[in-house]
Amino acid sequence: MKFFLPTPLMSFSSIEAARGGMSRIRELSADEETRRLAFVRERALRDEVSFLNDARREGEAHLLSKLATMKFGELPEWAQQRLEQANSSQLDKWSEKILTANSLDELFKH
Repeated sequence: MKFFLPTPLMSFSSIEAARGGMSRIRELSADEETRRLAFVRERALRDEVSFLNDARREGEAHLLSKLATMKFGELPEWAQQRLEQANSSQLDKWSEKILTANSLDELFKH
């Protein structure tokens, strides 16, 4: 295994860059408006991720509902509710079982 030993000049420049970066972080952290904007950005990103996850889950449920309807006929209310209330992990398991299940009961069986 080879090790890279930095030259003294490289070591000095990287330390100075780190000090400059830390100084800038301290300046920005001291500014209340900058902290507020960072908080708002983080919250917006979390909301967007949550929205995308919800949309993906709804899409998975819709597709599985269509496949189950094609295979078993019109879905009873209880089956529709199970699909609407399921999380992504459960929908994924049911998506794998849709090909081999012989009934809705078998599909939704734990």
